[in-house]
Amino acid sequence: MSVLDFPSTTKAKEIARKYGYDEFIIRRWLQFFGDEAIKLAEAFERGIPKYIRVNTIKSSETELVKRLNERGFKLEKTEVPFCYEVLEEKYSIGATPEYLMGYYYVMDKSSCIPPLVLDPKPGEVVVDLSASPGGKTTFLAMLMKNRGVILAVEPQKERLQALIDNVNRMGAMNVAILNIDGRDLPKLGIKADKVLLDAPCTGEGIIFKDETRKTDRGKEDILFCSSLQRELIISAFDSLKPNGVLVYSTCSLTPEENEFVVEYLLEKRNARLSDIEYGEKALNLTKTDVSKAKRLYPHKHRCAGFFIAKIMKIE
Repeated sequence: MSVLDFPSTTKAKEIARKYGYDEFIIRRWLQFFGDEAIKLAEAFERGIPKYIRVNTIKSSETELVKRLNERGFKLEKTEVPFCYEVLEEKYSIGATPEYLMGYYYVMDKSSCIPPLVLDPKPGEVVVDLSASPGGKTTFLAMLMKNRGVILAVEPQKERLQALIDNVNRMGAMNVAILNIDGRDLPKLGIKADKVLLDAPCTGEGIIFKDETRKTDRGKEDILFCSSLQRELIISAFDSLKPNGVLVYSTCSLTPEENEFVVEYLLEKRNARLSDIEYGEKALNLTKTDVSKAKRLYPHKHRCAGFFIAKIMKIE
């Protein structure tokens, strides 16, 4: 039996019908998560809280919270540094003067974690290998205090403008944008201290944003994405200096795009996984132990479904 699919069951059919999913997805969730699959589907139906990430390049956390409180917004600090849950919106949190001036970025709590796990330092050379629209790129710049260099790689021309606009809005001064395919990065001969690869994926973890993903992502999509992700993770790893760090992440729940991609890298290159303080252990489906990678779930962590792995280059 392929890991891609499992036999139909009455339970899978009932859950799929109740929540409007292609049964293919529910069959897999039941295999991977057991009865948690129902809680997962329910969490997507309820929706996920809205979050913002403070940009300390332009404002302190205290000052920003004070200003937004005065505008009628209610915020609550989360367990993730610089990330706040928006409890009450007087109007859209993306339409304030502070937002337009780059004092904060509207981004999910889960998306704040990969830059924190990468932990870039001022003066380092860092690559964001799938950069647009720029939430993680500008967070990296903030963590680096605008010192050092960030190469923000974006292959799609139509996505460049959003990246440029956000880099400018957030005051990220150490970012150079490259319009190239991330798989071609090693050809440039650049060796980075750290690389962030938030890989293109099927987006199964953000169904709450786009309900069409309940029915329009199948085997072919998973196979296409996992193939691309394997090429990108090798490219990212090969662009590291000795003892460099790679953080790989997706907003997908499928193990083919997560655990199996990391296992592929560990089999092909001299690498090891490092601990991550956020989330739950990765799924135990691979021959190689990848349990140090972590997963985030909507019904447990109140954010998008997410996967994160921290990988060290051994020389």
